[in-house]
Amino acid sequence: MNNLKKIGLSALAGSLVAFSVNAVETSISGGATMYMSKGAETTATGLSMSDSITFSASGTTDGGVDITISLELDGDAANDALDSKSITFGTEDLGTVTFAGHGGSSVMGGMDDKTPNAYEEVWDGVTSADADVIGGYSGNNLVRYDSPSFAGVTAHASYQDAGTDSAVAGKEKVSTYSDFGITIAPEAFPDLTIGMAQGNYSATASLDGEESTMYVSYNFGDDITVAYQTSEIDLGTSANTDESEAFGISYAINDDISVSYGTHTVDFGSGTTDQEASGFSASYTMGGMTIAGMTNTVDNVGGSTDASNDKEGYEISLSFAF
Repeated sequence: MNNLKKIGLSALAGSLVAFSVNAVETSISGGATMYMSKGAETTATGLSMSDSITFSASGTTDGGVDITISLELDGDAANDALDSKSITFGTEDLGTVTFAGHGGSSVMGGMDDKTPNAYEEVWDGVTSADADVIGGYSGNNLVRYDSPSFAGVTAHASYQDAGTDSAVAGKEKVSTYSDFGITIAPEAFPDLTIGMAQGNYSATASLDGEESTMYVSYNFGDDITVAYQTSEIDLGTSANTDESEAFGISYAINDDISVSYGTHTVDFGSGTTDQEASGFSASYTMGGMTIAGMTNTVDNVGGSTDASNDKEGYEISLSFAF
């Protein structure tokens, strides 16, 4: 499928970078969401919530470097209230570097599904259906670079140190991870966006992994967005090579109401039946309140033809932002 050029990143170790700013701007933002969801016909409807408050401080050094520090307080954090945290620095001419101590997203992670939706992806919310979604790594100690736009072309790269974070269940990495991507928004065609990315890592001491994705998105005016995406993960053998295709369309009925429909298919290299997902989602926003929901159907979850692996799920949420 995709044949993007491999680009490796090198870690910079043993360096200390310090900044001093004269004036600092601070801000606080946050929100809370209540959910009602069901992951399969055989499971009961569940109730849950999420909440977070993000504190940020930003300023500019005497040398013209813009700096932002962000800390998130999250009631769902496993060990303490502090969740995502990062520092971002850079300039308009040189681009920005972000170091995420927690909650960072790689380039592949940010591009794993660029098809439009009014709420969530078509495989989301269905029990075990997201296990084989192709996407990059995220989490702790991840550094990312985003370049400025050059005639509509933006470059991205990220690096994460060694660990056992898994992009795909059962396909953990034992080495550092690096990826690279570009986003193309041609100035002559402002409604068209093309993106592609590729990541590299070692799945085991003797098995290298490579994943890639490419998408095309087009806006028809301000109301309709259509996108197609194709992705691949290659772990050295045909049995360990999976491919996926996704399509999505969204329609903004007005400034407050949006609806969407999408499909997502995973073709397993092991020769099992394709996992096929489809779903509808909708959202309504009024001031700082949003009511949203989705209903998704996934057949052959995990490539299994067992009737119990044809599942339907739904979720309805009520969110407040400030």
